[in-house]
Amino acid sequence: MITLDAFLNTPWLLFLSVTLVSLCVGSFLNVVILRLPKMMHQDWRCQCEEFLEVPEKQRKQEERITLAKPASNCPSCGHGIRAWENIPVVSWLMLRGKCASCKAPISPRYPIIEAVTAVFSVVTIAVIGPNESALWALLLVWALVALTVIDFDTQLLPDSITLPLMWLGLVLNYFAVMTDFNSAFWGAVVGYLALWSVYWLFKLVTGKEGMGHGDFKLLAALGAWLGWQLLPAVILLSSVVGAVVGISLMVFKQHGREVPIPFGPYLATAGLLCLWFGTEIQAFWYGFLGV
Repeated sequence: MITLDAFLNTPWLLFLSVTLVSLCVGSFLNVVILRLPKMMHQDWRCQCEEFLEVPEKQRKQEERITLAKPASNCPSCGHGIRAWENIPVVSWLMLRGKCASCKAPISPRYPIIEAVTAVFSVVTIAVIGPNESALWALLLVWALVALTVIDFDTQLLPDSITLPLMWLGLVLNYFAVMTDFNSAFWGAVVGYLALWSVYWLFKLVTGKEGMGHGDFKLLAALGAWLGWQLLPAVILLSSVVGAVVGISLMVFKQHGREVPIPFGPYLATAGLLCLWFGTEIQAFWYGFLGV
């Protein structure tokens, strides 16, 4: 039986395994991205109906959505997706991007998310190195992929992803997997309070909400994984990218100023860059400050 050390020291097996596993994970992330916001809306509606004491007969009746049920099917004709039609990337190419039954087009974003998940996973192993820390870091990468697309689609950053991600970072770093526990603990605290303070300052000055609470929790999660030392770089990178994208949308697509732009994807992008190049970014940051 191959040991973990032998697995990590066999490059072709390691990268092949990571590629195949992450393609399957990417396929699962497509389900999470599509269904989790719907599950949240169902829960919120049920809570509102219970709070308002709506009679049982007047409550909206619909099939309960979970990550496992109902089974995946074509939204156009209801055709159940068979196993061979659900192979990451390959099935979409074999079907030429169309439903096997009604030939309705299948969005290319599904294989793109699967491929991006695999590419980011392989890059993570290649940059961090073939070690246990890199394998754990894959969980962070996969979560950031899901959060990015969900926030783009719905402007939501689900607590069911951000909070477990933060706690997992703290637990792992109790054993110094990515950084020391002291850095991770203060990373979570400072990460949350940094954006929480900006939120309230902006609200007091303008009377408007500048960002969602999910952004606080995502930055806290990144701080728990990466340590407080990289938080300035995460905030700076995400702010610069967000400003550039936001201005570009307003200029080229006539995106109104009153239309909110999700900040989570930029935090996730900055967090991913700091995960990969944290040492170099930290050295540059300290050099810039003259520390």
